[in-house]
Amino acid sequence: MKLERFVRRVDLPVPAEVAFAWHERPGALRRLIPPWQSVRVVRSDEGIDDGRQVELRLRTGPIWRRWLAEHRDYDPPRAFRDVQRSGPFAHWSHLHRFEPEGPDGCRLEDRIEYRLPGGLVGRALGGRSVRRELERTFRYRHDTTAADLAAHARFADRPRLCVAVSGSSGLVGSALWPFLTTGGHEVRRLRRDASNRIDPGPAGGCDAVVHLAGENIAAGRWTAAKKERIRASRVEVTRQLCEALAAMDQRPRVLVSASAVGYYGDRGDEVLDEGSEPGQGFLADVCRGWEAATEPSRETGIRVVLVRFGVILSPAGGPLAKMLTPFRLGLGGRLGSGRQYVSWISIDDAVGAIYQAIMDETLAGPVNVVAPNPVTNRELTSALGRVLRRPTLAPVPRSAARLAFGEMADALFFSSARVMPERLAASGFAFRHAELEAALRHVLGR
Repeated sequence: MKLERFVRRVDLPVPAEVAFAWHERPGALRRLIPPWQSVRVVRSDEGIDDGRQVELRLRTGPIWRRWLAEHRDYDPPRAFRDVQRSGPFAHWSHLHRFEPEGPDGCRLEDRIEYRLPGGLVGRALGGRSVRRELERTFRYRHDTTAADLAAHARFADRPRLCVAVSGSSGLVGSALWPFLTTGGHEVRRLRRDASNRIDPGPAGGCDAVVHLAGENIAAGRWTAAKKERIRASRVEVTRQLCEALAAMDQRPRVLVSASAVGYYGDRGDEVLDEGSEPGQGFLADVCRGWEAATEPSRETGIRVVLVRFGVILSPAGGPLAKMLTPFRLGLGGRLGSGRQYVSWISIDDAVGAIYQAIMDETLAGPVNVVAPNPVTNRELTSALGRVLRRPTLAPVPRSAARLAFGEMADALFFSSARVMPERLAASGFAFRHAELEAALRHVLGR
């Protein structure tokens, strides 16, 4: 039975040597896995030269499958190949080819030859769906590769850094560390010790620290105990880490510490920027304490950037992941009146903003990490419905949300914050996704 062929090309904004090196570095595969796919990297050998292997687990419906691939035909900086040793296909061979396009660019061609299991029956049942998924996947991969290379090219003349990251397994951290390593930076992970504090040891000698760790605010009702865990995981843990950094003989030059647009509270349609006054309520109080807890580091001369995240869009976690099931079932709808503003950011722009904060020495203090076009909940609902091709005719009354989620409903679902990224934009940051629908289509592969 003949092989199926899939070919897709993209022009990259860097020479072939740079693009090839990006693919060789740790984290490249993780950076290229679309967030809508259930794929786990079980094992990945360092490098892509001949004989190196990658083991994946991927889920189709309720079934997890093993996929073992081996690298072959290593020819830097022109080509390498991945060949399936065992896995879901009867045959799979993926050639990555890099062709120079002038002095400052190249063309990447992905050429795949595959055969589905089951002969003619397998081809008839799964042929179209496999090709559609390949098209979605490689559109995402090429967009991500080109944008990542462009982001790193902005600071190509700067030395590569050692960056310590807390919360590296969370939604943002798990996207940040492969972005950094593929750019040639060293990443050290900061983990909690037996007393639930962050062990600062690996940060010794690092150029930068990115602090993202914190209790999940959307997991479970806000009991008194839950609220105390939220506060302590941000305020107390941040203070302990910052005191430890301040006491080091060789301190990092910059600390990028997470915060949130919850700082501004519920402000209706008021346009907010980094100079706006803090709001009222539990989350606003936590954010004020969270940011103040970085003071020990700032006092010792560390440049501190407080990244106030909006709603981060990714199907791998966060609010969007929770919305997908009801919306796909046609049960999505606005929350309450739908007039409350949502300040959002795509996962890739959240990662890019952290990188900007690390590398741009003019940035310090609060920086709103939001897209330049906040939307109302009604607009968010409509956009997600269009992307998923589903109706959005099932509004959620405020009273029902309060009954289900208690105090958390008012703070997370019905609070309105129309926040603008004034300092990020002034720094020259290039948003990948300034418009909501484009961001949703990218992260959902639609």
